[in-house]
Amino acid sequence: MSAVITDLSVVEAISRIPDPEVPVISIADLGILRSIEVDEADHRVVVTITPTYSGCPAMEAITSRIVFEADRRGYAADVLTRLSPAWTTDWMSDEGKEALRRFGIAPPGPVTHGHTGPVAVSLQKRVVTCPSCGSDDTTEIAHFGSTACKALRRCESCREPFDEFKAI
Repeated sequence: MSAVITDLSVVEAISRIPDPEVPVISIADLGILRSIEVDEADHRVVVTITPTYSGCPAMEAITSRIVFEADRRGYAADVLTRLSPAWTTDWMSDEGKEALRRFGIAPPGPVTHGHTGPVAVSLQKRVVTCPSCGSDDTTEIAHFGSTACKALRRCESCREPFDEFKAI
């Protein structure tokens, strides 16, 4: 007896694909998966993704994995890359941000978009909470961490280094 593959199974499989650079978060929870259109009659899916930044090296691996997961379920996949609107960390799900925190990466805070005038300058220190001990006493060590979208920080309380996913 063979199982019937429904459009829901291919949508779920593609939605659960892990980000190759931070595999504790799926492409859906990361917010780069924009849409999945399933054509049951032709056994095709059209998947639209938006990179975290143009030139993101993980996009080729993500595209290959989407094609693989669709093929595994009997579908051909067309993967479209949409650059506009640009990806923002505001598109990340709360579940994805919590997965980052549990993994030891400080999740991004909210981003304010839509500035049409001068950029506001603040003299306040940006507070990033340590994902290990919860202290707010952290310092940026390097603006770029293990990937371009993360910064390297250190907690002054527990002395542990950690990545911070930058708010973009």
